[in-house]
Amino acid sequence: MSAASTTTRRPTRLPWAALAVVAVLALAGTFGYWWLQTHERVEKEIDLPRSGEITYNPLYVLGLALREDGWKVDARQQLDPDEVALGDDDTVVVLNDPRRLSETDTEALLAFVAAGGHLVVRTPPRDQLAADTERLQAPLLEALDLSVIDDANGGCVQLSVAGEDEHIEFCQGMRFEVGAIEPLHEWRDKDGDTVYARLPHGEGSVDVIAGLGFLTNDDLRDGPHVVLARQLLAPNWKAGTAHLLYAAEMPSFWRWLAENSWMAWLPLLLALLAWLWARMQRFGPWRPSPLGERRSLLEHVTASGEHIYRYGYAHILYDAVRAAFLARLRRRDPQAAALEGEAQAALIAERFKDTLAIGPDEVRTALSTPVARDHVAFRSRIATLIRLRNQL
Repeated sequence: MSAASTTTRRPTRLPWAALAVVAVLALAGTFGYWWLQTHERVEKEIDLPRSGEITYNPLYVLGLALREDGWKVDARQQLDPDEVALGDDDTVVVLNDPRRLSETDTEALLAFVAAGGHLVVRTPPRDQLAADTERLQAPLLEALDLSVIDDANGGCVQLSVAGEDEHIEFCQGMRFEVGAIEPLHEWRDKDGDTVYARLPHGEGSVDVIAGLGFLTNDDLRDGPHVVLARQLLAPNWKAGTAHLLYAAEMPSFWRWLAENSWMAWLPLLLALLAWLWARMQRFGPWRPSPLGERRSLLEHVTASGEHIYRYGYAHILYDAVRAAFLARLRRRDPQAAALEGEAQAALIAERFKDTLAIGPDEVRTALSTPVARDHVAFRSRIATLIRLRNQL
């Protein structure tokens, strides 16, 4: 008899992994379509923080522009006439306060101009602390017969250049008065005060102007400032070397540290404060130090005796006092120490009958051990033995 074979069919499982992949692709495609329809790629210019020479040289952009026009440019903070020779065709632009020029620099600049050079210098900036006119004067300007005017209400000067917006300049600059030297060119404000003058000096010329802020990096991008800069440097245009003397605009080290390094020093400061908090023991006033040991040797002996007596060992104290008395008695009266009983008591009483008026019975009682816990007998025997010992 043969067994019949049977086959069973399992139910088909859905391909869940394939469905999940299809769903993810559908979602990604939908998101991509929406993104492309709602967004577009644009270019945006972002000004990066300045670095290098432009951060401390306010005439850096002027130097670049002059190099593009064919000038030789030497930008530095000081004149250094002994280190850098000035040519007859050179131009020197002094952005610094002319009052800070030393006597040597002033003489070197005047000799340079007399030999044919071109000097551009500003008037001193308005000094709020200068109450007298003498502090406003600069030796270089006095040598050119110029006097600075402290006119706080000086009018502005309007610059008009074709194709450019009108500019207002020299509103805060110090005006000046021209002396006996006849200027080649002169420019006054609406109040009649001189804001610019080109003065001849020897073979060269000196341009004195109420301010040179238009030559700095941020202001030189304006069209009227560019035109004014070209007119100012016109006498030696594309000739010689341009020496740009600038005032370094270096920020304070602590200000730079506070503005740029706070992400480093602030966590360190917090960690230091946390460490100090952890090391701090307590608040409030200091507690007084505990008093040191002040007990003397006699106090220690007394306290020790009271302790022994309190715990029922009075006989030990009595034996010590009796032994001390007998030891001194052997040294001072060997005959009495050799005796015992009534004979010893009688001899000791005889020895002290004039000083202590003590009888033999009292001596015999003092030399006998007191009954335990008999405080009166203990004290009287101890007192008697101490008196006898002190009289030996």
